[in-house]
Amino acid sequence: MPTTKAPSPRTKVRRLGGRGRYDQDTVHAILDAGLVGHMAFIQEDQPYAIPMLYARRERVLYLHGSRLSRLLKGAGGGIPVCFTVTLVDGLVLARSGFHHSVNYRSVVVLGRAGIVEGEAAKRLALDTIVDHIVPGRTTEARGPSTKELAATEVLALELDEASAKLRTGGPVDAPEDYALPVWAGEIPLHLTAGEPVPDARCAVPLPAYLERLVAARA
Repeated sequence: MPTTKAPSPRTKVRRLGGRGRYDQDTVHAILDAGLVGHMAFIQEDQPYAIPMLYARRERVLYLHGSRLSRLLKGAGGGIPVCFTVTLVDGLVLARSGFHHSVNYRSVVVLGRAGIVEGEAAKRLALDTIVDHIVPGRTTEARGPSTKELAATEVLALELDEASAKLRTGGPVDAPEDYALPVWAGEIPLHLTAGEPVPDARCAVPLPAYLERLVAARA
């Protein structure tokens, strides 16, 4: 299923265009697998960029941070933004330095982020972010207080203009280099979870949803 505006002239992958993907399933899968993205925009002729936690709910990305953040204030005012997520899946070692690479999955989203208004909508967005990082966490952890909610800004970015770019597989060497006595191939990389370390004041057994998270990222 395609995104509604992709590929647009702005999101069409031009460098190694064969790696571009524009279907909704690919874009959503990469966003769902990531934890941190980077949002950038230009305000008063100055570029700004910041890493941010995020979450997707249907065709909307939720982003959050302090209400005092200049980045969030600017983006919430309707300034055009670019949000990117990159997952590194492996190191690709070729027989020459020139052809070394990485296997990756990435997404670029363009649009104008709007401030999430209303207490109920804001709580839903923040719960979505928490459960994206740790599925099931909101069933146990306390939600934000009224004061905490007031101190937090939440933005919504529609996934109308987005593209993905991927690289998979081993190295592609120059024909004359295949005879070189050099190891070549891929070293897969994975994000793994270690053994949970309880807080010093925590007397609660490890909940099942955390056991599942650790097992899934083992």
